[in-house]
Amino acid sequence: MSPAEEEKSLPLPERWPRASKFALSACAAAVAELVTFPLDLTKTRLQIQGEAAVRRDGAVGSQEAPYRGMLRTAAGIVQEEGLRKLWQGATPAVYRHIVYSGVRMVAYEHLRDSVLRRAEDKTFPLWKAVVGGMSAGAIGQFFASPTDLVKVQMQMEGKRKLEGKPLRFRGVHHAFLKILSEGGIRGLWAGWVPNVQRAALVNMGDLTTYDTVKHFLLLNTSLVDNSVTHSLSSACSGLVAAVLGTPADVVKTRIMNQPRDKQGRGLLYKSSMDCLIQTVQGEGFMSLYKGFIPTWMRMAPWSLVFWLTYEQIRRICGVSSF
Repeated sequence: MSPAEEEKSLPLPERWPRASKFALSACAAAVAELVTFPLDLTKTRLQIQGEAAVRRDGAVGSQEAPYRGMLRTAAGIVQEEGLRKLWQGATPAVYRHIVYSGVRMVAYEHLRDSVLRRAEDKTFPLWKAVVGGMSAGAIGQFFASPTDLVKVQMQMEGKRKLEGKPLRFRGVHHAFLKILSEGGIRGLWAGWVPNVQRAALVNMGDLTTYDTVKHFLLLNTSLVDNSVTHSLSSACSGLVAAVLGTPADVVKTRIMNQPRDKQGRGLLYKSSMDCLIQTVQGEGFMSLYKGFIPTWMRMAPWSLVFWLTYEQIRRICGVSSF
């Protein structure tokens, strides 16, 4: 058998390992995103609530925020906008995770196995895991930033309707086209700096923690590579990711949702640092953790669903465990 014929006879994951891992992680991420999306919507609404820069700008006057707390926010969305609105913006969110999760997972494994190189006994020093996780998250989020921008803006459409403001978008594709026509290519990457910063921190918590905890348990306990180990590792990764990523997520959400001029420049914040300073000065340091509970409550099940699904899909397709 010639080398070409031998290559064709190999299973698909062995012929195109990176493309296969991209597809598998994208599938797992899509499942996790749809299951936990209502918590993401609630988190986004909470992060916008009581925005000091908006009050000062006079956009909403001195009105009190319509919702207070996670449960009342979620209940208010259902009562005033309908149950289906809990999934408003889910389509661009799935698009985002297909790109984001696919790129970050492939990038992390490549960095871990080929660039930073873990030891033969599968140990991987924490500092290398941190570098790999932050780098993979930043790369993945940069490519996915336009879809994240559309997701955030579509999540706020229901609130605009309640405030008597005209809706900005008819759907996902209309949102992409409108943002592109108003701000050009650069407009699609509005807020990408805090977006990438957040992704780097979240992945330092998610990828780094999951990989480190999983292999620590395998090497130092009687646990084996199964669903129990995956569940324990994903629970730890969700908590650490929420703690590290929430402040950057608040800044990212506010920058992406702010009104812009014809040149695509933000009218409320000059940069992510300006947004951070205004938020802390106007609302206090703990305002950076607005939406933390739904963020944590979303990241924990999201990590659980994603990692369990991802590990099982890899096993079914004949790809080695992460």
